[in-house]
Amino acid sequence: MTATVPAKTPEVGAGRMSRREVLQALSGLMVGMFVSILASTVVANALPRIIADLDGTQTVYTWIVTTELLAMTATVPLWGKMADLYSKKLLIQLSLGLFVIGSLIAGLTPNVEVLLASRVVQGIGAGGMTALATIVMAAMIPPRELGRYAGIFGAVFGVGTIAGPLIGGVLVDTSWLGWRWCFLIGVPFTLLSIVLLQRTLHLPVTRRKVKIDWLGALLITSGVSTVLVWSSLAGNKFAWASGWTALMVGGGLALLALAVWVESRAAEPIVPLDIFRNRTVSLTTVASILVGVAMFGGTVFLSQYFQLSLGKSPTVAGLMSLPMILGLLVSSTVAGQLITKYGRWKRYLVAGAAVMVAGMLLLATIDAQTSIVLLSVYMAVLGVGVGMLMQNLVLAAQNDVPAHELGAATSVLTFFRSMGGTIGVSALGAVLANRVATLSAEKLGPLTGGATAGEGSTEVPDLSALPEPVLKIVQDVYGTATGELFLVATPFAVLALVVVLFIREKPLHTLSGDERRAREEAAAVVPGAH
Repeated sequence: MTATVPAKTPEVGAGRMSRREVLQALSGLMVGMFVSILASTVVANALPRIIADLDGTQTVYTWIVTTELLAMTATVPLWGKMADLYSKKLLIQLSLGLFVIGSLIAGLTPNVEVLLASRVVQGIGAGGMTALATIVMAAMIPPRELGRYAGIFGAVFGVGTIAGPLIGGVLVDTSWLGWRWCFLIGVPFTLLSIVLLQRTLHLPVTRRKVKIDWLGALLITSGVSTVLVWSSLAGNKFAWASGWTALMVGGGLALLALAVWVESRAAEPIVPLDIFRNRTVSLTTVASILVGVAMFGGTVFLSQYFQLSLGKSPTVAGLMSLPMILGLLVSSTVAGQLITKYGRWKRYLVAGAAVMVAGMLLLATIDAQTSIVLLSVYMAVLGVGVGMLMQNLVLAAQNDVPAHELGAATSVLTFFRSMGGTIGVSALGAVLANRVATLSAEKLGPLTGGATAGEGSTEVPDLSALPEPVLKIVQDVYGTATGELFLVATPFAVLALVVVLFIREKPLHTLSGDERRAREEAAAVVPGAH
């Protein structure tokens, strides 16, 4: 690899953290990342109980999940930019501190208004943790060695996403705990993460005169939030083709267009537009959006399928997601180790995307009669595909940008993956509600069908209260609709495969992000330095 720097060069490896120090620092990062991701998913099985206890409406039901996702997604670019300018260690501890405050308020909330405000604070903290964890890794570890650790992080991300409903279900079903612990359970672990990072994370702090583009940050956040709010309300509160849609989509796109104009003229843009001239960054960004739509949009509704179609309890529904977790854990770890050993990474992106498509197609065949064994195999296949694909998209982008843009590139990918997931959940949720309404009307008549898909579409029906003939029909309806949902999501996975095929494989750097940055700065001072 001709682009690498000989090991004898003085600054290469100087001050680099040892493998033991890296693992110690990663322990704090992994704990923090796990609880921040868990916050987005742990409430899935607890929502009916939360709404009942706090006398909330169906609008609140949706927004308990959406507000946290909105805040997390919208603030990721700002965290990523600040990581290029300020102390990464201080920023990651600040994001964890915000997460603790939000979690405590949520767990002790007296009403739904306070709960929604606390979810915004949680989301801002989770956005920082999600973006900064990968940025800190790139600063500590050379891309050639990053696969060894990135596989672990990919597994943590996947396990946090999929295990949330299991943990939430257990907490809700345990009488002496209850739904408030869905928020409080992360607090001690987050505090532990802050302490571990203080003791183990040692990164150089580069101090320079900076200017944050606050106008750009405001416009990006406002534009993205408007589009995401629209995607969560359209098809539920108003029709997809309506005046509200025109107003919100038009307003959101206008704000984003203005943000692009401001960013193109800012001295320190939040999202450097030049970064998209890099072919790898552009392609991995598109792939991340598609993976977000396919993975989150599809898998979020599996927990509902387990409970409504198969009649399982929240705890059992959570346990049934284990095959997907194990598939993701094994594939991301093994792929990471192989990338570190051989230095080749594209084959795992392509294989992961292809296996993800297969998993989506298999899950498109499920219904209320699908056996647990077959279902487990299908979920494991999807988990294997996502495990090989998701984190290695970040690795490909980080390897192909200058060190001073590592934070921006990483946060851009995280941001678009989260946005794809949020829009996917909202849009596919509307598709699911529509299909449930149609199928229920066909099989039970217009009165029941309307009730099922109208205001109660986000509410988990009380299956025990339904007479046996109606119960069977409701289970069939949800089983059929969920299978069709995966069929709708499959084209996004196919597009991700196509995009991945066009990514060019480049040799992995053997220098860490901080070492590359020092080399780049030295080259800028001494023109022609190599």
